[in-house]
Amino acid sequence: MYAAKSPILSPEYFSWDYRLQLIGLGFGIYTSVFLLSHLLSLVLSQTYNSLLPKEKVFWNLAATRAAFGIQSSVAGLRALTEDSELSRDKVRGQEDWSWFHLLTATGFFVFENVALHTSSVIFRSFDIPLATHHFFALAGFAGAVVWDSQGHFLAMVTLLLEMSTPFTCISWMLLKWVMIHMFHCRMALTYYMWWIALTHWTELSTYVALSQRLLFFSGLALLTLIINPIWTHKKTMQLLNPVDWNFDNKPVKENGKKDSRSEAISKPHSN
Repeated sequence: MYAAKSPILSPEYFSWDYRLQLIGLGFGIYTSVFLLSHLLSLVLSQTYNSLLPKEKVFWNLAATRAAFGIQSSVAGLRALTEDSELSRDKVRGQEDWSWFHLLTATGFFVFENVALHTSSVIFRSFDIPLATHHFFALAGFAGAVVWDSQGHFLAMVTLLLEMSTPFTCISWMLLKWVMIHMFHCRMALTYYMWWIALTHWTELSTYVALSQRLLFFSGLALLTLIINPIWTHKKTMQLLNPVDWNFDNKPVKENGKKDSRSEAISKPHSN
């Protein structure tokens, strides 16, 4: 089924060869993001190398979904804020840029379904809610490509639902990477403070009151020798076995399996 060709639309968007090329482009771009995330993390991140294979897959999916979330947010906000055919005719309006996002997003949803079902086979797990989400996303966008007389306004606003995805996925990656390295930086910073204190001992003895020096060095020694090592150890354990130390939800191992709450924390969802 073909829509009436609007004078504002490029004719190639009504060629199936061109449509399939852009769907393939979307699939290729996001597959490349996934692989690039893996390669860069492998080289640059010791934290990544310490993850289980399943968590490495989730890490790279998180990076890929975050990239798609940015594209989706741009497309959705443009549909809502720009004076265009989409905003003027919310049922039939189409433009070149909306076709581009529709087709490349379809390619992304193909990638998501391939990644989900491949990982489900490899890791012998199946996330029914996520699979349902991916099915409807791909079916909906593929349907808009096939039945192309409909407008793109609602499809672009649907993409805007992904506005939370970059933050959700990046926060999961930050928990895995930045958190532990910030505690390593705390350790290094206390060593630097000792070096400054020792190299400026005369000035400190002259200008800082004895009681203040005793308080400062007692606290610094406590941080250096006890508190920072304990906290860094706990955060390293949290990295390898995710729990929230602020609550009593430590995973209980039964028959070698982690508690489902721990497993849920480790998964970056797409929204």
